[in-house]
Amino acid sequence: MRFSIYQESKKGGRKNNQDRMGYCFTRDSLLMILADGMGGHVQGEMAAQIAIQTIGANFQKQATPMLRNPQRFLESSFLEAHREIHHYRMVNKLPESPRTTVVACVVQKGTAFWAHAGDSRLYWLRGGEVIAQTRDHSKIQSMIMQGLAAPSEIETHPERNKLFNCLGSPSEPTVELSRKMTLRPGDTVFLCTDGLWSVVSEQAIASAFAGNTVMRAVPDLIYLALLEGGSRSDNVTGMAMTWEGSDLSEDSTGISTLMMPLGAMTTTIQTTRRTNLEAASAEALSDDDIEKAIDEIRATIQKSNKLIPK
Repeated sequence: MRFSIYQESKKGGRKNNQDRMGYCFTRDSLLMILADGMGGHVQGEMAAQIAIQTIGANFQKQATPMLRNPQRFLESSFLEAHREIHHYRMVNKLPESPRTTVVACVVQKGTAFWAHAGDSRLYWLRGGEVIAQTRDHSKIQSMIMQGLAAPSEIETHPERNKLFNCLGSPSEPTVELSRKMTLRPGDTVFLCTDGLWSVVSEQAIASAFAGNTVMRAVPDLIYLALLEGGSRSDNVTGMAMTWEGSDLSEDSTGISTLMMPLGAMTTTIQTTRRTNLEAASAEALSDDDIEKAIDEIRATIQKSNKLIPK
């Protein structure tokens, strides 16, 4: 596989950053995950952290070097993360369960599969246009589908933040799965939280990736979202991967996995044992911790580009 990948997250105008993100890849498979802890519930950042770590750990165990069934993997991993969040609630005797949205994508054999629960989004871009995207599990999206609201209201309607599907909810979530999508060289898959898409238009997202690398487009979109959101900006997180294909190219500036050993794994997701999660608390995740983690992620990206043969 050959691809370029970049991710970034900013706290914005909020006290804490409840967004989490990460990716893993083997020689033949790539996983991208992004989660947005829900601020209206206790310890949303822990729900997001548990979701990322649970799904990432499953990928690291099952991608050897490919997943047997990406769609089944995504659905089962989402549901396992949901159960782990409830386990965390019980162990820590919380008054309610932490909750999070999540969106994830698996790429292997030149095809992409994605899944989501909530309103964190995935955009599939080609030639400067959005050719597919996830549909939010929100009240306003449901109203639009029933003809009770106009599509133009999705980013401004007062009901836009009300979700009917997420991990950590009292009932088991619905995991919405995509069909098998064939990628072309130059296609970009962009994952982002509502802190970005709610203030940045679809056209602006498409324009940002037209002719720009993911290393340039993602920071530009993060900056634009923070500018538009102002002092009341939500957490803003984005991750993008541009597919370059399966063959070698001398002018490629991305990552090539061709020479990776069968058992090798590169990841920006630090998985942890359940006992460590049980002992964790929201207070332990300070802003300094989050910024340090982001810096470590960037260093990992740079290291991956240097160590993996082109």
